[in-house]
Amino acid sequence: MSFPLLTATAVLPAIGAVATAAVPAARRTAAKWLALLVSLATLALAITVLVRFDPDGARYQLTESHAWIADFGVRYELGVDGIAVALIALTALLIPFIVLAGWHDADPLETGSKRWRPTQGFFALILAVEAMVIISFEATDVFLFYIFFEAMLIPMYFLIGGFGDRAHEHGEAAASTQRSYAAVKFLLYNLVGGLIMLAAVIGLYVVAGNFSLQEIVQARASGSLHMATSTERWLFLGFFFAFAVKAPLWPLHTWLPNAMQESTAPVAVLITAVVDKVGTFAMLRYCLQLFPEASKWATPAILVLSLISIVYGALLAVGQRDIKRLVAYASISHFGFIIMGIFAMTSQGQSGATLYMVNHGISTAALMLVAGFLISRRGSRLIADYGGVQKVAPVLAGTFLIGGLATLSLPGLAPFVSEFLVLVGTFARYPAIGIIATFGIVLAALYTLVLYQRTMTGPVKPEVSTMPDLRARELVVVAPLIVLLIFLGVYPKPVTDIVNPAVKQTMSDVHKTDPKPSVEAAK
Repeated sequence: MSFPLLTATAVLPAIGAVATAAVPAARRTAAKWLALLVSLATLALAITVLVRFDPDGARYQLTESHAWIADFGVRYELGVDGIAVALIALTALLIPFIVLAGWHDADPLETGSKRWRPTQGFFALILAVEAMVIISFEATDVFLFYIFFEAMLIPMYFLIGGFGDRAHEHGEAAASTQRSYAAVKFLLYNLVGGLIMLAAVIGLYVVAGNFSLQEIVQARASGSLHMATSTERWLFLGFFFAFAVKAPLWPLHTWLPNAMQESTAPVAVLITAVVDKVGTFAMLRYCLQLFPEASKWATPAILVLSLISIVYGALLAVGQRDIKRLVAYASISHFGFIIMGIFAMTSQGQSGATLYMVNHGISTAALMLVAGFLISRRGSRLIADYGGVQKVAPVLAGTFLIGGLATLSLPGLAPFVSEFLVLVGTFARYPAIGIIATFGIVLAALYTLVLYQRTMTGPVKPEVSTMPDLRARELVVVAPLIVLLIFLGVYPKPVTDIVNPAVKQTMSDVHKTDPKPSVEAAK
């Protein structure tokens, strides 16, 4: 029997989470190092998955299948296509940086009669989230996917509510209240989406008789499984609603700014660069493959919602006073681009959307983690409390600028390629949507450059005059992300070669081909 590589990639961080939580309370540093080593070992396994995956081979590779709950047709089935491989690699890559960036975020701190939760718990929860996200990308049984799609909410709830940002202008009591509110809002929004999806999962089982993604897709393609139009549409909406909450898509997005504002910077990265990608990934894997006709039926409405997310998120980012809320609204705008690319139903749009998931994860991690280092020095999230930082901390300011320029999709940095592909793919089929979406780029330039101007340039404020530059640990976190942003901006081929075959197969599932150019080339 071959080595269960996919299982190992998900189980290793789960075991690491348990081991980290079990480290004695007095040995906090040992818990940190254990979590870091486990995350690096998981990255090594993810790289092995990447190396062993053949883009020109079978659609799902490294598959595993075992009986689980036979009476209900539930199996433990895993398999990865090019899209899943890219997102597993992204997740495994970011977690070590998240651990390093949060090295001191959960250290005990006396605040009146209250103490922060144990350091071990913070890092154990991060590893638990990693395990659940990875197996969500690997699962090819719908019920198995649903379990971990929902289960990841539990550790995220405690990370937001129990280990929130210490920088709060209204004191610890108000901060605790705001953290609790943000954590509960996050949980409730996602639980409601999950419960609606559960009803759709049960409905799918009633119609199909099993939960195997591959079997259902093959049965639909062969004509042996037929869904009534109304049934397919209702099931699609049940799945899509849950994924749209997780993504997040307007108007189901309101939990994200609160969650990111009240979280530590590493946890904010975990939310938007890792966990939220499960929603957009699931749209490609489940919505389009299981319900192709309903996906085409819903496309016009989803494109309008995506367009609103792009413009609305960017407009609100322009007016933010809080650095973290600005990044949160910018992410809502970016997720609008991703979802727009998915439902443009073109190979360029879907390739761009998948590449955008990877590039957005790297660029948001770079910007938010540097912002976190900045906030930890000053003790404030408010933009108005900064000024002239580039004169006292030029490396910090420089990395912040590169992260910001990546956010506005500057040519030469990774997000530009993906955003360009999304816009080209959308314009080819929906020109009006593509044209209006370009305003999101203009607004991104506005909120990014204004943020940099107000925090990094101008006279040096007394409160930042002694601010230290990036330390060695912080440089280890930021430098590889900056290198990746530049490398993938100049040479995105390693990622596109992996995801393009999977995108072509998804296009085939929904019986779509790229539109022909409306103007023939001159002879």
